[in-house]
Amino acid sequence: MRKGHTYASLRQAEIAAALTGLASTTDGDVTVKRVVTGLTGSFLALAMLAGPAAALGGTVAEGVQTQGEAGVPSEADRQAILAMQGEYAVTFAFNEYLPIAEGYELRPSTETPARELVIVIADEPGFISLQHLLLVGDREDPMVIKHWRQDWQYQPSRLMAYRGFNSWEMEEVSADDARGAWSQTVYQVDDSPRYAGLARWEHGVGASTWTPAVSWRPLPRRDATTRDDYDTIAAVNRHTITAWGWTHEQDNSKLALRDGSPRELVREHGINTYRRTELTGVENAHRYWAATADYWAEVRAAWDEIMLADVFTAEDDAEGTLLYGPVLSEGQAVFMGARDTEEAFANAAAIIESRVTANGQPADILP
Repeated sequence: MRKGHTYASLRQAEIAAALTGLASTTDGDVTVKRVVTGLTGSFLALAMLAGPAAALGGTVAEGVQTQGEAGVPSEADRQAILAMQGEYAVTFAFNEYLPIAEGYELRPSTETPARELVIVIADEPGFISLQHLLLVGDREDPMVIKHWRQDWQYQPSRLMAYRGFNSWEMEEVSADDARGAWSQTVYQVDDSPRYAGLARWEHGVGASTWTPAVSWRPLPRRDATTRDDYDTIAAVNRHTITAWGWTHEQDNSKLALRDGSPRELVREHGINTYRRTELTGVENAHRYWAATADYWAEVRAAWDEIMLADVFTAEDDAEGTLLYGPVLSEGQAVFMGARDTEEAFANAAAIIESRVTANGQPADILP
């Protein structure tokens, strides 16, 4: 048995408590002050029939700068993505507004504040990776928790698609769809996959916007821990960059898949708002990342290898105790000096191998 698991279990419990309501806050919980027109009839048809297919959606307004020359991304695109880095006061707001299934009762709207640091961990001409770090608890001396990650790839050849029931598939992207477009791939707190989308940036006066077509995603933890009446969310995710910060809007349709065909329960609108600010205690986040960056680089590389497969699965329970909690705890052990990077990654790799399959076979990470 690998040493250090008692420590990891204790830290896992502490982290799970801190993550309550925030573990998937990229899909988070917040009250929306206005009801918007969410999923149109045509969107619903696409959500039901096309599933997570990532066809490029929308048209670009004439004269709007969206791409550079011959395979080179425009600097406007890159700067819009890079503008998401920084220190933020965040609000995660979600509101179910339109019941579809007969007898469905709308759940209460929710609003969750948070404090986040977003850092750039990769910046190449056609690839940018942004890591979110949560600051929780005492404002002067906060605890730091690795949060979600977003990777941006210019003109990708493949795109991840969620198929429901903890299964993902890599889809080929046509040259026409990829031309001038960026994919965004979103990862869980343990760097396991969540969802992806593809779109071209639109740059207007005062705002840059990226709006992909509908894609499927696993349940957000806010719902996974409290309900079991649906199986996936079909969502359109809009990122808008402004002078004061940025927003992540979501038009969500909650679907039950268990009866053999998608059945819509309810429509929901969400808006995660990132307002640029100066965070007290942010130096703790920088210290955390400096101490754990090598560990998380190893974990990312393991998932990159898994995602070379055409189909992969990742098993976890609603509370995250089987996969994301233990992997996150290994990183915390590195930060606290209880384990070195090599030992922590060996522990994490063993956890991932026990919960993940690639092309129908158990994931093979360790030599």
